[in-house]
Amino acid sequence: MKNLILIIPIVFFSFGNSNAQAIDPGFFTTVDQLFKKHVKAGAIDYPAIKEDSNFPGIINEINKTDWKNLDAKTQQAFLINSYNLLVIDQVIKNEISNSVQEKGAFFDAKVHLVGGEKMSLNTLEKKHLLATYGDPRFHFVLVCGAQGCPPITNFAYTADQLEEQLEQQTRKAINDPIFIKVDEANQKASLSQIFSWYASDFGGSKKNVLTFINKYREAPISQDFSINYYTYDWTLNAQSLVSDAAELGNSSNRYVVSAAIPKGTTETKIFNNLYTQRTRSSSEGDFNARSNFLTTSVSFLYGITNRFNFGFDLRYRRVSNTDGNTSPLNVFTNNADSRRQGFTNVGPKIRWAPFNNLPNFSVQSALWIPIGQDLEGNATQPYIDWSGASWNTQFFNDITLSSNWTVFTEIDVLIEDIGNAGNGALNRLSTPATVIFSYFPDPKTTLYVLGNYSPFWGTEFDYFAQAGLGAKYQVTPKFEIEALVTDFSNKFLAANNGQAATFNIGVRISR
Repeated sequence: MKNLILIIPIVFFSFGNSNAQAIDPGFFTTVDQLFKKHVKAGAIDYPAIKEDSNFPGIINEINKTDWKNLDAKTQQAFLINSYNLLVIDQVIKNEISNSVQEKGAFFDAKVHLVGGEKMSLNTLEKKHLLATYGDPRFHFVLVCGAQGCPPITNFAYTADQLEEQLEQQTRKAINDPIFIKVDEANQKASLSQIFSWYASDFGGSKKNVLTFINKYREAPISQDFSINYYTYDWTLNAQSLVSDAAELGNSSNRYVVSAAIPKGTTETKIFNNLYTQRTRSSSEGDFNARSNFLTTSVSFLYGITNRFNFGFDLRYRRVSNTDGNTSPLNVFTNNADSRRQGFTNVGPKIRWAPFNNLPNFSVQSALWIPIGQDLEGNATQPYIDWSGASWNTQFFNDITLSSNWTVFTEIDVLIEDIGNAGNGALNRLSTPATVIFSYFPDPKTTLYVLGNYSPFWGTEFDYFAQAGLGAKYQVTPKFEIEALVTDFSNKFLAANNGQAATFNIGVRISR
């Protein structure tokens, strides 16, 4: 009876693992070839892997290989490769386009067969690698499908080279200024959240974490520096989402204006535009009138999904009309022939990225509802905004030209002053088009040239055009400041020997 009790679990264990087989000698070579073919500069060509005839066979080898009977080095190499491959497999099966966060329980779902045992990615990582071998360097070779991870390699991990590969990838990540951001002037360091989530693997305390980091850094971080953890970037590590994966440069760190923001995140933009114009009776005469419009636009978006965002716009304006010799800054004072200020409109907005294979293309639509009375002016107050609602639909796209150059395009369909024409509403249609060429001298700085032309379609043709120079600086990945100056022209200015310009300052805050 006692022998029977011992035999029963052995029999069940044998049946549960009956599909497990010895490792295929060619497994590591096939994996190496797959990575070399479809991984460039840490970015993965997911569509190409999906169509690769070798990929299903590799996943099948993971399913059936009896990895528990492998020697320690081979077992570690096998499990590291398996983790990275199973992440790719799950991205493809779930048709993930922007972030692994699109799929609930991506890391916790027990949907993967490894050696005949059904397990989750977290089980593979935390139980079979980290808990078994206790090597924190695994964190720099296990790639979770996000750009916040250390980049995936274009080679397979192998038993005979594992120690060298672990050292190489750990050293590479810890000396990457994007992965660990050191501000010597202010004596602080921003670390990947990996060092927070898995602090115990690196020694637990701040001192021990820095000791581990400094073991690999070429320029050690002082123990006196303050430490924080920047927000993890869960954007998919797909070649279509990583700028020019063949040669990643400064543009790879840019904030992509045209993309939808990720699920659960927010974006707030505050943009101040000072438009000023002067007119005169002749081209040689003195300017006899100046008009100034200061517009502060507050824009808020929330990521409902990774491809659909919802938010609102709010606009505040100050207007002043003075003689031609005054400063544009007169708009901030009470010294004007006529002046006005106040909130002028508010309304809902959506942004939608409709195509999986064009993540930097999006459509944004906003309805601006007027608030306030007599916005178009009366006998005592000047024009400050339209009295009717306005509806603006924008088509954005961002295109990488090279490692340090991009082009942004925007085409709008704008209907202003919507209402009953019999009551004076204009229902004015325009189609502004904008092109911005951007240059990235370093990962945080953007210099750009802007061109914009807006025709107005009606019984009498009108237009405006502007060209300008701007700059942006990412103080942090979630906080950016911007400045822009443009030269402005339109039909009215041309007819009245006028000049106009805009001066712009803005900030972007993401959470």
